[in-house]
Amino acid sequence: MKKQVFLIGTGQMAVDYLAVLKNQNCDTTVIGRGKESAIKFESQTGVKPFVGGLQEYINNNSLSTNAYVIIATGTEALMPSLLLVLKAGAYKVLIEKPAAISIEELIENEEKLKPYSDKVFVAYNRRFYASVIEAQKMIEEDGGLKTIHFEFTEWAHTIEPLHKAPGVKENWFFANSTHVVDLAFYLAGRADDWKAFSKAGKLKWHSKTNFTGAGFTEKGVLFSYLSNWESAGRWAVELLTEKRRIYLKPMENIFVQEKGTVAVVEHKFDDSLDLQFKPGLYRQTLAFLNEVNNGILKIDEHIKNSKQIYSKIIGF
Repeated sequence: MKKQVFLIGTGQMAVDYLAVLKNQNCDTTVIGRGKESAIKFESQTGVKPFVGGLQEYINNNSLSTNAYVIIATGTEALMPSLLLVLKAGAYKVLIEKPAAISIEELIENEEKLKPYSDKVFVAYNRRFYASVIEAQKMIEEDGGLKTIHFEFTEWAHTIEPLHKAPGVKENWFFANSTHVVDLAFYLAGRADDWKAFSKAGKLKWHSKTNFTGAGFTEKGVLFSYLSNWESAGRWAVELLTEKRRIYLKPMENIFVQEKGTVAVVEHKFDDSLDLQFKPGLYRQTLAFLNEVNNGILKIDEHIKNSKQIYSKIIGF
């Protein structure tokens, strides 16, 4: 039997999700808001969305009790859409990261979301990168992870001119940088005994621009991070075992420095799915639809991360 899926949103993320859902032969209903974006979506995918918004759709239709819902709206509409589909009886929900426009909005809705801890999952797709899965195998071969260093530098000069809904750029660390932070602690274990430091810079649209911190994770892995949005840098994760240093830099690729050498060599692996679809999205969507929860992030864990890790990094 075909799985029934409601896909909320008609932007590029929704286009990327639909490619996977088509591949899996799902019965997909796409719900959009504006005519212009719906027309563009249809021209890209051949699928005509419902136009008028999620509330309008729910007012005139029902979400079947066995339907899966994927929320791929703009950041500002994520939490309102989630609350609507849960109230309407959604069976399982995959919501794009970070599930809310801000840490405050997420925490404000914690009590409302508690009854749905087994129903709602947050789409941090880098957990499902082929490079990450390969790196996990390499770490296991080497006897475990000893140290991790990561960087979540954002290119502020390219973000500043972007036209976003109010609050999106102001919460850019939560909306975007947590892709890296989530992945780092997914691989190393939750931050446990640690110190975090941050300071403001010259940016008018984000409260902090410079970050560093270090400590131990609950698994005993020593970690450190550094990020300066007003200097040079990029997203990166470095994984150190007893035998080698594994670089995810860029995060879709793997480079390796063997112990006792200075050469950094590219490590080849099968990344065919990440070339055919948006990286990580195929495996993540299948984990959601097949209810295989190994690696997929539950909403209550995301709230815990936001309260204990992201809030501390950003310094409030």
